[in-house]
Amino acid sequence: MAGRNQLRIIGGEWRGRRLKVVDQPGLRPTPDRVRETLFNWLAPVIAGSRCLDLFAGSGALGLEAASRGAAFVTLVEKAGAPARQLRSNIELLQAGDRLVLAPTDALRYLNQPPAEPFDVVFLDPPFSQGWLARCLPGLAQPGWLAPGAYIYIEAEQDLDSAALQALLPVGWQLVRSRKSGEVGYHLARAAGLQTAPQAS
Repeated sequence: MAGRNQLRIIGGEWRGRRLKVVDQPGLRPTPDRVRETLFNWLAPVIAGSRCLDLFAGSGALGLEAASRGAAFVTLVEKAGAPARQLRSNIELLQAGDRLVLAPTDALRYLNQPPAEPFDVVFLDPPFSQGWLARCLPGLAQPGWLAPGAYIYIEAEQDLDSAALQALLPVGWQLVRSRKSGEVGYHLARAAGLQTAPQAS
C-alpha cells in the first residue's frame, strides 16, 4: 500500500513505481484491491486499447491502464494542482506519446467533437453530485465509444446496481458490480452501440 501522498502502480510495465499525489480534499485514488479487480476484468481488452479517464484526479486508473499496455490514454482533470501533478508524473514516466492530459472540465470535454472512439472509459466522479447522470448521456453520443466499449463506474455505495442500470443509456448493460467499504464499483458495456460509419 502506498503512502497517503503516493500512488503505486500495481501491474504491467511500471509495476511497483510510486508516484506523487497531491493532498487535496475529495481526491481519493482508487484503492489497490479495487484496481486489481478492475484490471482483471479488463485483462482481455486493455492491451492496445484507447482509454479515457474522465475524472482523472490522481491518475490511478489511466496510469494503470497505460502500464498494462493501453495504446493511448486521455486524462481529463480540471483542478489545477492535480493536473500539474499528473503532467509531472507523465514526464517522469517518459510516456507523453501514450498519456495526454486534457486540463478541462469533464462536461466541456464531452461537449466537443470526438476524435477517435474510446474502447475503455474510467468514470470516477465526485460522489453525490449528479455527475453520472450528466456525463453518461454525453458518452453515448456517436463517436465517443467504440462498439462494445467498457465503462468503469465508481460511485457511492448506496447507488446500487438497479439504480445504476436505470442511469445507463439505452443499449448499455451492467456486467459487473461489487462493493468495497463505502464505494461501489461497476463495469458496464455499450453493447450494440453504433459509431458512424461502422456498425457493431
